[in-house]
Amino acid sequence: MAHERVLRFLCRGCWLIGILHVPDQAMQRGVLIITGGPQYRIGSHRQFVLLARHLAAHNVPVMRFDYRGMGDSEGEPRTFEDIQDDLEAAISEFFTTMPAMKELVLWGLCDGATAAAFHAWSDPRIKGLVLLNPWVRTDQGAARTTLRHYYLQRIRDREFWRKLLRGRFGMRAAATSMGKLAVAASTPSAQVEALPDRVYQALRQFRGQILIILAGADLGAREFMALPRQHPHWRKLLAAPQVHQTVIPHANHTFARQAWRDEVATICTNWIRQW
Repeated sequence: MAHERVLRFLCRGCWLIGILHVPDQAMQRGVLIITGGPQYRIGSHRQFVLLARHLAAHNVPVMRFDYRGMGDSEGEPRTFEDIQDDLEAAISEFFTTMPAMKELVLWGLCDGATAAAFHAWSDPRIKGLVLLNPWVRTDQGAARTTLRHYYLQRIRDREFWRKLLRGRFGMRAAATSMGKLAVAASTPSAQVEALPDRVYQALRQFRGQILIILAGADLGAREFMALPRQHPHWRKLLAAPQVHQTVIPHANHTFARQAWRDEVATICTNWIRQW
């Protein structure tokens, strides 16, 4: 059994709201859930509530929270690049309210996973990372992924050819779109340090365990999957013994079906309890 309680704590003068899931016999390893951007708590994003309850039912204490500008918390909206203070405040509150807890796992989806990676290496209390479809978007990477997976899949789709034969497919618009993507795919990022490089550096510095869960039908996940094929340093990082990676075939970005959510919950629970 587990019970839930509301938390209210400060971050830079703003009140943040969280929910603590406390098992009757709690492990000394907890999980902090970091959501990816503003979201409803219904539909596919109900998974955060369901995951927290699943973990708590298996004796894992869990905290989920709204960072500044999201949900019930105060403050101006902000991106995943600007929530490190929020993470520090939430981690501090979690350890304060669970004094028997000794170490922490950060769990994040999409840009929440990227924010978790950016933060984890700097806090020795964080011993694990669970990253679902980590956000490593660049214009070049997104274009390559779209060309390789979206357009190739369309060409293999019978419905595409039916529309083409019936004159219901806009060839000119499609050709223009593909041409723009081809240019973007061959143009390196103009950023001083691209997002994949920053994520790599953060994960390379982290000394804990890493679990990566990727959705087979998600273009963002496909962009992440392309990194070890294109870059030897990513291959070496992801082949390290402390890194475990799994793909859930056909799952979408938010693992919206019950079967996918249940598989994610089972994978996470087993992994958190085995080390």
